Amino acid sequence: MILLFLTPESFAELRVFFLVGLWFSILVSWLLLVYLVLCFHDPFFLLHTQLFCVLRLLRTRRKTERRIYVRQTGEKMKTLMVFDFDHTVIDDNSDTWMPSRSDSSRLGEEFLQERPLDGVHGPSHELYRVRSVMETIPFTAGMTDLLTFISEHKSTIDCIVISDSNTMFIDWILHASGFKAAVDQVFTNPARFNELGYMEVRCHHSHDCDRCPVNLCKRRVLERYLSEQADGGVEYERVFYAGDGGNDLCPTSCLRGRDVVMPRKGYTLEKLLARLEQREDNASLRAKVVSWSSGTDILEELKASMQP
Repeated sequence: MILLFLTPESFAELRVFFLVGLWFSILVSWLLLVYLVLCFHDPFFLLHTQLFCVLRLLRTRRKTERRIYVRQTGEKMKTLMVFDFDHTVIDDNSDTWMPSRSDSSRLGEEFLQERPLDGVHGPSHELYRVRSVMETIPFTAGMTDLLTFISEHKSTIDCIVISDSNTMFIDWILHASGFKAAVDQVFTNPARFNELGYMEVRCHHSHDCDRCPVNLCKRRVLERYLSEQADGGVEYERVFYAGDGGNDLCPTSCLRGRDVVMPRKGYTLEKLLARLEQREDNASLRAKVVSWSSGTDILEELKASMQP
């Protein structure tokens, strides 16, 4: 009887609604059938599915409990400071620092005759000489003050380095300067001395990002770090990303509107961000852009964000 009172337009809308509902029911039925078939052929599939759901629920619960705790106690959420290393923390390129030293040019050319990821770099008996030269690489102006401030506020600031350098160079430089404790984690290409006494530098990871070098996608690294921190109940009020090069552009796409990307003035990243801001389809760039020329500029922005 109700159909007698429907207008042609209403009847057409009802028909569309019915067809959508029918197709949705068919889709759900097929998915359920596939699920049952998988469970029948692989008994562990059901267990894995249930375990995945439980883990997701636990993660959601931890995040919710953390938000409630922060809201009730008035505790301030932490800030994450992300650094590139070459031409950001240090004011040079760690890969080319050895050959550029006039008193160690022969050793430098021998030690760094090939680009990292190609295998051999230099004899281990020269390790002490190489390390002593690497430890003389200068920090960018104002960066020591910034790292000192971070060291003094570890309860509210986490700090990581994502770099295309290698673990040995970065570890040597941070250890010699006394700033190793300021950095919570370093994500870079792993380096070691092999059984033949030569230094090997390998890819940090493999990935399918077509915008980054084959050995390192900084966006993937940052996304994974943030995800793992969230799993542990740590969410950041704000993320600062400071870099200079073209491979620092990709990670800016995972930053939020309240985060800050800080390109070094006059370097590639600043130019790439300027072009991106001028494009109409720049939805991938949500973070605030603040250029810097010294670590002092970053420090002032960091301090301002921490004000109540």
